[in-house]
Amino acid sequence: MSELIDNRAHRVRTLKGIIKELHAGAAPEAVKDRLKKIVQETDYSEIVAMEQDLMAEGMPVEEIQSMCDLHSQVTREVLVRLPAKPVPPGHPVDTFRRENEALRGVLVRMRQAMAELEKLPDEADPSASLLAWRQAYNDLMDIEKHYQRKENVLFSCLERYGITGPSKVMWAKDDEVRRYLKEMGTALAERGAAAGEWKLVAATLGQTVLNAVEEMIYKEDNILLPMCLDAFTEDDWAEIWASSPRYGWCLVAPAEGYQPPESKVRESVSLPEDKGVQLPTGTLTVEQLLGIFSTLPVDLTFVDAEDRVAFFSEGPDRIFARSVAIVGRKVQHCHPPKSVDTVERIISDFREGRQSVAEFWIELQGKFVHIRYFAVRDAQGRYLGTLEVTQDLTRLRRLEGERRLLEYDAAPAA
Repeated sequence: MSELIDNRAHRVRTLKGIIKELHAGAAPEAVKDRLKKIVQETDYSEIVAMEQDLMAEGMPVEEIQSMCDLHSQVTREVLVRLPAKPVPPGHPVDTFRRENEALRGVLVRMRQAMAELEKLPDEADPSASLLAWRQAYNDLMDIEKHYQRKENVLFSCLERYGITGPSKVMWAKDDEVRRYLKEMGTALAERGAAAGEWKLVAATLGQTVLNAVEEMIYKEDNILLPMCLDAFTEDDWAEIWASSPRYGWCLVAPAEGYQPPESKVRESVSLPEDKGVQLPTGTLTVEQLLGIFSTLPVDLTFVDAEDRVAFFSEGPDRIFARSVAIVGRKVQHCHPPKSVDTVERIISDFREGRQSVAEFWIELQGKFVHIRYFAVRDAQGRYLGTLEVTQDLTRLRRLEGERRLLEYDAAPAA
């Protein structure tokens, strides 16, 4: 047993050393050949351990992210691709796998559309090929649901087991895919260009999108999902299964079959019916509190003094989806790596009393979204945490004049 542990530690050290050389500018082909000679085979856990060690030694996430695809190319030939562990139809892993298979099909269609475009004379009308390309692009945009479930549910559970490196790198790569897709959407919205110009877009941006999405599918199927299956308990999978629907499904719906034991799904908070929560200005039952939070025209998320998510409200039209998996999660891990510095600064300024409010406003999917952060303090000024308040102001920004008479905007749903 000790020999196996020593061999594994040696492989991790070797991987880490060679990847450091890659970061220092070594030629990928030379590194790859040497790696194959030194390390005959490795598995996903050793690659994960290598990334964790590099981060622990101070290598920034952004640097690992920038070389992530090269890491994958270098280690792919020595990575043992274990047979996929069987899971019941409808299990969260089964759904992720089926979505990845559907995404591969979309990439095939996109590649075919680009290939048809390449056959056209430069001055030809590219309309038919562009139509197929745009249709494939529209389907590919469904990937956002897949990524949100991964980032907010799977990554949350991994962090409970101290596994943070891969999730940080993968989230950064997800954001990279999002950026490429946005650029592709902007390009595909153009009209009037001849086939020659579109060939250039296909050869550059088009190929970049295909490679980035394919690379992430590979990493999920061969690293992320096996790692989750090894690490998570039935309780974890039950929670993931219960939290997943709020993010939606990518291209395919879950199959029928998996049903976690009811006792495994996290129960809601409850108090005896005759007991309420006594507040300085009145008493409310838990049912009343839930009703109020779900009726407020804002989304609330509270992060405690230890920087952990303690609570979020659940309205019918939440702007940013939340799942119970984030409760107890460090808020820094709930944001993509590029936003963490801003989060850290706000919390630091609030904790030290330098500021009490931070606000942002963004255009998001046709909505004007106002996001405010408030420092929450007790009567003595002691910092208790940070409250995020998010509101869709699209309708309110259009209001003009006055309304003094009762007028309902819409009849309540039946």
